[in-house]
Amino acid sequence: MNIHGNYSWRKVIRLSATFLLGLFLIVSCKKKESGLGLNTLDNNALLNSVQTDTFSLITYTILDDSVITKDPAYSVLGSYNDPKFGPMNAGFYTQLRLSGVNPNFGDPMTIVIDSLMLGLEYSGYYGDLSDQTLEVFELTESISKDSTYYAFSTLSYNPTNLVEPGFETFSPDPGGITVIGEDTVDTQLRIRLKNSLAQTFIDEATNGGTNFASNDNFLQFFKGLYVRVNNTAQASGTGAIFYFNLNDALSKMTIYYKQDGESKKYDFVINSECVDFNHVEVDYTGKDIQQVISTPSEGKDAFYSQSFISRAVVSIPGISNLPKNAVIHRADLNLPVQYQTGTKYSPGFEVSVVIRPENDPYSLSSIGVFGAYDATKKHFSVNLSAYLQSVISGLTPNTELIFSPRYFVTSADRIIFNGQETDNKKQPQLIITYTKY
Repeated sequence: MNIHGNYSWRKVIRLSATFLLGLFLIVSCKKKESGLGLNTLDNNALLNSVQTDTFSLITYTILDDSVITKDPAYSVLGSYNDPKFGPMNAGFYTQLRLSGVNPNFGDPMTIVIDSLMLGLEYSGYYGDLSDQTLEVFELTESISKDSTYYAFSTLSYNPTNLVEPGFETFSPDPGGITVIGEDTVDTQLRIRLKNSLAQTFIDEATNGGTNFASNDNFLQFFKGLYVRVNNTAQASGTGAIFYFNLNDALSKMTIYYKQDGESKKYDFVINSECVDFNHVEVDYTGKDIQQVISTPSEGKDAFYSQSFISRAVVSIPGISNLPKNAVIHRADLNLPVQYQTGTKYSPGFEVSVVIRPENDPYSLSSIGVFGAYDATKKHFSVNLSAYLQSVISGLTPNTELIFSPRYFVTSADRIIFNGQETDNKKQPQLIITYTKY
């Protein structure tokens, strides 16, 4: 962006010294437009525009503990111990479906099971790549397509860990290469499950029953999986949350077996027909964010947002004092963050901006605005022009603005924002350029 605009400054330079002095005296009580966003103004508006950045911002953090996580774009798995936010632990529940009804396994007496593998395609991660310990359980309670599931929701499961002994620990490698047989595929986490489960499936499919005759029958017989980690005593600053695309064709559970010496396989798919949801636990005990949540005034120093659980809030009462006949040309809200380039807990790339409607304080409403992270300036910049124009026009109430990592239910991003009384160099700031008509 050319922040200096594309104006013919020669005309200004040719003005007489007397006129310039008079112009200075007339407008010295107001901040004049310094170039930011002036490519949207004509020359007359340039001379009459006002820029102000003296708004007082009230900043704090709120819990959002009723986040719906059903059928997310990505499933999350893993844990990390954040030095500023505390431990986060994530797992997911999912159904599986038949790749074909009434599979023909032939004579089960001639089958030798090689392995049962659960493949999950990586889509990203947050944290470091230290080892983690896997647990997979069979559900004893069905997942319902008609139910709402939240980050805190749980289902009953058989407590027997289905991961093959000796394969519980995995070394995550989201950027690596996965080879299945002779094929190289998109990078996966490959979880080896117990052959006894594969044997159960084969026996059930060949006993003359109807549990493999349809997906509805199968889902009554095998209700799904709960996949999680069990990482004890993670040191502060270690661990990660990983993102998986369950709707990818390669995310599935596969029985590899030999029948009369011939290699075969059968897939249980995870597709868009399967219901799944993320389950996430966060413990803020003893962290500064806990104090800010319980005492909002503490947010004047720093305020926070973390996927799945907490959102950052900025209230700007002074907006109501803007002239009712103002035309907003530019409104930039800059939110500096506490982040050292290269560290593992980055602030992400974007924040979403929502409000709470006056008539429904328990819901959130998008204002169609996102803030982009500027790595050079280490702040999120949010263009609030259209929103503020709506506020001063009386179409939208001047309510609090709520900021969150954009992928709030599919990532583990977290952000520490500087408050207005921060000890750090930069404070949050709203800069508005407007003219009156």
